[in-house]
Amino acid sequence: MSYAVAGVQLGVAQAGIKKANHDDLVVIALAPGTRTSALFTRNAFRAAPVQLAEAHLAAAQAQPRYLLINTGNANAGTGDAGFQSANACCDALARLTETDAPAVLPFSTGVIGEPLSAEQITAALPAALDDLCDAGWERAAAAILTTDTRAKLRSIQVEMDGQQCTIIGIAKGAGMICPNMATMLAFVATDAAIKVPLLGELLSEAAQASFNRITVDGDTSTNDAVTLSATGQSGIEVTAGSEQAEHFAQSLTTLMIELAQDIVRDGEGASKFVEIRVTGGESEAACDQVARTVAHSPLVKTALFASDPNWGRILAAIGRAGLEDLDTDAVSIHLNGVLIAEHGARAASYTEEKGQEAMASGDLLIEIALDRGDAATVIWTTDLSYDYVRINAEYRT
Repeated sequence: MSYAVAGVQLGVAQAGIKKANHDDLVVIALAPGTRTSALFTRNAFRAAPVQLAEAHLAAAQAQPRYLLINTGNANAGTGDAGFQSANACCDALARLTETDAPAVLPFSTGVIGEPLSAEQITAALPAALDDLCDAGWERAAAAILTTDTRAKLRSIQVEMDGQQCTIIGIAKGAGMICPNMATMLAFVATDAAIKVPLLGELLSEAAQASFNRITVDGDTSTNDAVTLSATGQSGIEVTAGSEQAEHFAQSLTTLMIELAQDIVRDGEGASKFVEIRVTGGESEAACDQVARTVAHSPLVKTALFASDPNWGRILAAIGRAGLEDLDTDAVSIHLNGVLIAEHGARAASYTEEKGQEAMASGDLLIEIALDRGDAATVIWTTDLSYDYVRINAEYRT
């Protein structure tokens, strides 16, 4: 399958930031007239490139020309030196491309607290620019990874009024995943024409339904960012309030959900993909509160890793989620379709054999019915394995 969005070129180079002979630098070139919207982490310790990218996006009036991404170093927790490095990288790319520095948005991922060598990046920029091509998506998707084991690349074709436009996205993330806006890093582009206000709305709604619904370990990164760029080169214009906008929004959300689930499936040390559905809440926020409490419970996650149908841990997590006046007798829990608990106790039809059979699958569905309203939500998460501990214990060594 070939991947290309008219008006977008990607180039990859080896800057030696993390190790030698390894793709770790990406330049994404956006055609003139492209409009971009972005969401950034809400972590108070926002990395220097996050703050600079947000400032440059505003200065460029949402029409940046280049996205500059490095892996191996997050340039977070680096003080003034971090800002100087991020600025130097943007300035260097601007000089090479004869554009203004605010037209460059920087993004970094990797180890926190280590100084980023601007010299290594600026030295590799000419090679990245020489590598620019329409078909650079696959190599770029691999070059932005850190502890990920595989690239995350998705594409979708959208039919509107007999015409066709394309949406393509790449993402990275495997640990430190509990987005409070987006994911670690994601870059999405389309050849549709979309004005900035609508572009921002589409991105926010799609991120809320996708990246904001995933968690691996409950930790929100200092570097989270997701961008959506619209080149307009397909000739299809998406306008607010139109049927085309609704159709495009559905397609964008589908693509971003696929990327979000790819991140969960590649979670650090993960052996199971877990979907938690909570229904019957008085509000979506209440359902979300329950779902995240279950998803973040180390006891639940380790039981899932062991394929142990220890449903008491799920019950306990629901009970401590903080819902007021929770009627425990009204709560029921299904695990991969097996009713395991109801009326505040083990279901009469449940057997340990049924539970173990349900837990054996690599894909698990935990359904929690609260029976106190009509709201519902979904969260995607993983189990917690020995390898998760090993990967993070050895991350800097």
